[in-house]
Amino acid sequence: MTFVHLFEWSWEDVAKECEDWLGPKGYTAVQVSPPMEHMSGSAWWTRYQPVSYNIISRSGDEAGFRSMVARCRAVGVGIYADGVINHMASGGGTGVGGTSYSNRNFPGTFGPDDFHHDNGNKLRNCGVNDYGNKWNVQFCDLVGLADLATSSNYVQDRIAQYINYLRDLGIAGFRVDAAKHIDTPELAAIMGKIGGGLYSFLEVIGHTGEAVTPEMYYHVADITEFNYPIKLANQFQDAGNLQYLNNFGESWGLMPSDLGVIFIDNHDTQRGHAGEAALTHMSGAVYNLANIFMLAHPYGYPKVMSSYYFSDTDAGPPGRGVHGNGLNCFYGNDWVCEHRWPEIANMVAWRRSAGGAWTENWESQGGSRISFCRNGAACVLINREGSAWQASVSVSMPDGQYCNVQVSDGSDCPKVNVQGGRVSVNIPGMKAVAFHVGKQ
Repeated sequence: MTFVHLFEWSWEDVAKECEDWLGPKGYTAVQVSPPMEHMSGSAWWTRYQPVSYNIISRSGDEAGFRSMVARCRAVGVGIYADGVINHMASGGGTGVGGTSYSNRNFPGTFGPDDFHHDNGNKLRNCGVNDYGNKWNVQFCDLVGLADLATSSNYVQDRIAQYINYLRDLGIAGFRVDAAKHIDTPELAAIMGKIGGGLYSFLEVIGHTGEAVTPEMYYHVADITEFNYPIKLANQFQDAGNLQYLNNFGESWGLMPSDLGVIFIDNHDTQRGHAGEAALTHMSGAVYNLANIFMLAHPYGYPKVMSSYYFSDTDAGPPGRGVHGNGLNCFYGNDWVCEHRWPEIANMVAWRRSAGGAWTENWESQGGSRISFCRNGAACVLINREGSAWQASVSVSMPDGQYCNVQVSDGSDCPKVNVQGGRVSVNIPGMKAVAFHVGKQ
C-alpha cells in the first residue's frame, strides 16, 4: 500500500483529489497538514505552532474537514492527521481562528502549569541544544516552542481528547510530530488514552550518537525512517550503485520493515531541516527512479511527497489552490503534484499487485541497471544510465502481454511481451519499465 502527503493543501482540494485521482489510482490514505488552530502568519511552519485544538486552520474550518474526511472515505482513501502534540506556539498573539494567547498561556487549552519550565519561573524554560542529552531533548523547548509537560495527567487527557475528537470525525490515523521530544513512557500513556481503530506513526529522526533513538519507540507505533531517504539517495546519486540494493532494508541498518514509514523526501528534508540532503523533485530524473524503486521494493510503508514550488524555504503555500480554474499542477503552475506524475502514480497499483514481501529474479547489468519481480505478479526494470538499455532479463510473471505502466495505464499503453520466462525491451536512459498482472 502507498499513501501521499498533500502538503498544505486545503480540505476542499484534498477531497476533490481523493475523488478524481487518489481513489482511482489506489492510494491508501492522505497525510494532511495539522488541522488545529495555529498562529497567524504566512510561513509554512506556522502550521506547527498550535494555539488551540479547535479545528480551524489555513486549510479550512471544521465543516470543511468533516466533508473532506467523508468524501475521501467514500472512495476508499483514509485521512491521516498531522498531530502536533509536543508543544504549543511561542510568544503571543492571535491564532487564525481568533483565539488570543500569550507566553505559555492558551486559554481553554493549557496554562503555565502545563508546560516544562525553569524552577521558580513558569514562564521560562531551557532550550534544546544538546542532542546527546536525553533530558535536554525531551524537557526543554524546541526552537522556542512551549514544551508541554506530557507527564501530567491533564496534559495527556487533553491531547487524547483532541485526537479522539478527530477520530470521531472519521480520520483513519495520525502522525505524531516531533515525537522524539516526548519521553517514551509519556507518549505511550497518551497513545493508551486514544480510542482504537487508528493507524499511527511517529516522527523520530535518528542520527548516530544521539541520546534519543527510534528503537526507544518501537513498541509505541510505526516510525518515520529518516535513514531510508539518506541511504537510498546515496545509492541513486552515483551510477553503478544500484546493484547493491538487492537486500536494501534491515540489513542496511534500517528499522524492521513492518515498522518503517519510508519516503524519498518530505517537507523537512526538502528544506534541509533533517540532516543530510535528500533527493527532491528538483533532482531531475534520478528522483523519479528513486521513487519507482521505493514503490517497487517490499521494504516499509511508502509515503509519496506532493509539494509546491518555492525558492524561499520559509514560504507558505501558493495563494491559488490546486483545483481552481483547472488543475494548477506541474511546471509553470504553483503546485508540483509529484503524486500525479505517471512514473510514480502508476506504481501504486503495481505495488498492490506485487503482494508478498520479497523480491525474485533480481538481475543487475553494469551496476546501474537492475531488474526484479515480486510474487510472480509484478516486474520492474530500472535504467540509471544516460544511454538506452536493450534489456533481456528473466521474469517470474506468466507469459502474456502487459501494459508498461511507466508510460501509461490507459488503453494507449505500450505493451511488454513476456515469453518463456523472459522479457526483451528497450529502456531509454534514466527511465524504467514496469508491468504487473493487474494491467494487461
